[in-house]
Amino acid sequence: FQVRDDILDEESDTETLGKTQGADRALNKPTYTSILGLDAAKELIQELHDDAVARLERFGNNAEALRWLARYIVERKH
Repeated sequence: FQVRDDILDEESDTETLGKTQGADRALNKPTYTSILGLDAAKELIQELHDDAVARLERFGNNAEALRWLARYIVERKH
């Protein structure tokens, strides 16, 4: 969740986010994007998603809600 939040803070706008865009950068807070860079943060979130989904395979359909949640976290826009 935090990786996506940091990506959105860089890429989105204040109106969409519901908070000031770039606030973490302005406060000089360490974020995934400030430490890794935007492209590497995007790669990391995809790797984390893929790993989570792979670990859920053994649970079959019982884990569908968790798979949905993992997708939502990666794709959310605000």
